[in-house]
Amino acid sequence: MTIHHVHACLHKACKDAVRWGHISRNPLDAADPPRKKGDGTKEMKTWTKEQLRAFLASAADDRLYGLWHTIAFTGVRRGEALGLRWSDVDLENARLSVRRALIPINGEVVASEPKTAKGRRVVALDPATVEVLKAQAVRQLDEQREWDDLWIDSGLVFAAENGAALDPESVSRYWRQAVKKPMLPPIRLHDLRHTHATLALQAGIHPKVVGERLGRATVSITLDTYSHAIPAMQEEAATLIADLVFAVK
Repeated sequence: MTIHHVHACLHKACKDAVRWGHISRNPLDAADPPRKKGDGTKEMKTWTKEQLRAFLASAADDRLYGLWHTIAFTGVRRGEALGLRWSDVDLENARLSVRRALIPINGEVVASEPKTAKGRRVVALDPATVEVLKAQAVRQLDEQREWDDLWIDSGLVFAAENGAALDPESVSRYWRQAVKKPMLPPIRLHDLRHTHATLALQAGIHPKVVGERLGRATVSITLDTYSHAIPAMQEEAATLIADLVFAVK
């Protein structure tokens, strides 16, 4: 029995349980289906630091600039960024807490808890990202005043102009449009998270720390996923060891 068949059987069983009144909702609706070989889900493309810098410069006036910047500099997933509430953000201590994610299910946006204990995490923020989030707060206050009584107080950091939750699929469409502007190699929004991890590893940040920021369960998963970034790290390590041994005192 394949994992895909198991997923299908469990989904049907839970659907029947809902129909019979044993449970209120199907928990499998909030679970990502297993990946299939050849469906393109494992394809990963990343930007260089120069390409990322060029994109951010071109998108500086986008309404969702704060979202793009935050994903690029924290490595959070699309849904985790969209599920971020202001109560999860501590700008004074430069950190944010990942506690939930917004995911699209059957045309609706549903809040989901992190899949693993590692998924519920605290991510440190750099000074530039703190300033971007402060600017996001100012922008949102302006929109709140504009909408007045029609404002929806969702508490979300990244929301629609009226304060309502953003549809993750719509956000991905906005991303594809934003990427076209600077004429850079097109990447998925999820690849912005991969870009964060790749650049972090290339900068010499320990894989364990990178994995913790991403919410990865183990270091091995981080290393396996971003093995393309390892050769350069190996070369640098070899040079550093040689320099240490043969350094003139």
